[in-house]
Amino acid sequence: MNFELNENQKMFQDMVRDFANQEIAPLAHQMDVEGDMPEELIDKMRQNGFFGLTFPEEHGGMGVDTLTYGLVIEQLSKASAGVSVMLTVHNSVGSYPVALFGSEEVKKRYLPRMAAGEIAAFCVTEPGAGSDAASLVTTATKDGDSYLLNGSKCFVTSGSRAAFYVVVARTPGTVGHKDTHAFIVERDTSGLSVAKKEDKMGLRASDTVTIDFEDVRVPAGNLLGAEGEGLRVALTALDAGRIGIAFQALGIGQACLEESIKYAKVREQFGKPISAQPTIRNMIADMGTSLEAARMLSYHACWLKDNDRPFTKEAAMAKVTATEAAWKAADTAVQIHGGYGFCKEYAVERYYRDVRVTRIYEGTSEIQRLVIARKLLAEY
Repeated sequence: MNFELNENQKMFQDMVRDFANQEIAPLAHQMDVEGDMPEELIDKMRQNGFFGLTFPEEHGGMGVDTLTYGLVIEQLSKASAGVSVMLTVHNSVGSYPVALFGSEEVKKRYLPRMAAGEIAAFCVTEPGAGSDAASLVTTATKDGDSYLLNGSKCFVTSGSRAAFYVVVARTPGTVGHKDTHAFIVERDTSGLSVAKKEDKMGLRASDTVTIDFEDVRVPAGNLLGAEGEGLRVALTALDAGRIGIAFQALGIGQACLEESIKYAKVREQFGKPISAQPTIRNMIADMGTSLEAARMLSYHACWLKDNDRPFTKEAAMAKVTATEAAWKAADTAVQIHGGYGFCKEYAVERYYRDVRVTRIYEGTSEIQRLVIARKLLAEY
């Protein structure tokens, strides 16, 4: 395995870095304060093809490899993790189930629209079903050549802006993994409504909402995979989604490292820059080392996925390592900045809030360790 970036990957990395610095970074603080994202910025991301990164070229996407996708997410996350999470969800769990499990008719109907920038969201979590996804209670009742969906999904990223939702529901009266079904549902379907918008600690540029379903009629042709495979569809999508979250965390962590280095070189105490202090130098060394180790795990997960090899364990390793390294980097960055790190004038305060959720969504750190342990115990 050679993880040296090729020319195409370097080109994407440079292009997105420039875009993020010019178009996103100047708005990052404002978006955080207002808890919203300008439509003009979303349109610019559409024009640059960011919504079609992972989509096959035959469906209007760029068809980039997983590592290139990760590099894009990392650069966007350095400027605003609230912006990047919209794209990670859209390019992974929001669309991957359609690309992998949808019929040819469903792919032709939805993937080109998604690639063009009609936003996709992922609806699995419920008020009583988070890490234990098998305890979901939203129902899908077969009614002729369609299904009727009833229930609620919470913590839906981009839910108020989405045009499509991947929804997992179960046959009424059943429990456990069996009899769960996954569907692609259009926003304008009668009975579907956007409810509560969460007032979040971080990622405030991204909207997170509850979606209610009341007798939402979905054609049987919109089923993803076979009947009874809903949780398998969702969990397969999450494997890919976790790679994106790993790169999101790497972007936040790298931003913390760079801001800390910049600050340590200009902040003077005891007659010299604090970058000369062994304690600060050790902090910076530990930040850089942990992030680089996480980056290599993330690159490895990308390589496995792109070479059609199993990557569930490695995606979980990448996510848990990257998110925890980034979380520690954010905490260290605030410490290096001292009192200023506690003030919104400095970006590390926002990074500290943004990074916290990366250890929770798309599988908590505890769930990642469960996945890793299960795979290791089976291997040996």
